[in-house]
Amino acid sequence: MLRIALLCGLLILNALACADTEPYNRVDFQVETDREVNNDILIANMSVDIQDKEPGRVARLINTALNEALKKAATFDRIKASSGNQNTYPVFGKINQIEAWRGHGEIHLESREFKAASELIMQLQSSLQLSGVQFTVAPDTRSQIENELILEAIKAFQTRAEAISHAVGAKSYKTVHFSINSGGSSPRPVPMMRGMAMAATAIPPPEFAGGDSRITVQINGTIETQ
Repeated sequence: MLRIALLCGLLILNALACADTEPYNRVDFQVETDREVNNDILIANMSVDIQDKEPGRVARLINTALNEALKKAATFDRIKASSGNQNTYPVFGKINQIEAWRGHGEIHLESREFKAASELIMQLQSSLQLSGVQFTVAPDTRSQIENELILEAIKAFQTRAEAISHAVGAKSYKTVHFSINSGGSSPRPVPMMRGMAMAATAIPPPEFAGGDSRITVQINGTIETQ
């Protein structure tokens, strides 16, 4: 009988201990801060396509065009140029025989100087096609803006937490946990320019407007009012 009484007492004490540790008056909420930021990086893809009956000639012409383009790009100090995809594949005829070979090669350009990039693209269009242009926010710019937005979001979180505490009649609150998430809009695409290569003198420099990106910071958190 004594053992049963002791067991019941232990069960009651355990239930009381669990009740003391269970969360109460907890509120989950989210705050968000954002900012429109000028896109300061231009990324352009340029390509060349060659078709010929001899695969060696295709490869030679593509390599020549890309090498000359990279040399020309190297004369622009503030433009980063790099090689992209390059491949050669057969072109089959009606009777499933190889009639020709087609090659494709690319280079990528990246720069903060839109005017210089425009000039280089104009020069390269004598032998390459502009496949696409996009704009984005540079990593260092994004990092700086995100740090500023994090501070703003933390202040907004504290303000919201105090408002919630006052609304429920609590004297204070404590933060149980919160997480910080950052993100932004994807680069804004520019319509592609397609067509046969033309003489450089016939191609005016493209005018580029980088537009904006929205950088966002969110804080998801839980407070416990007291």
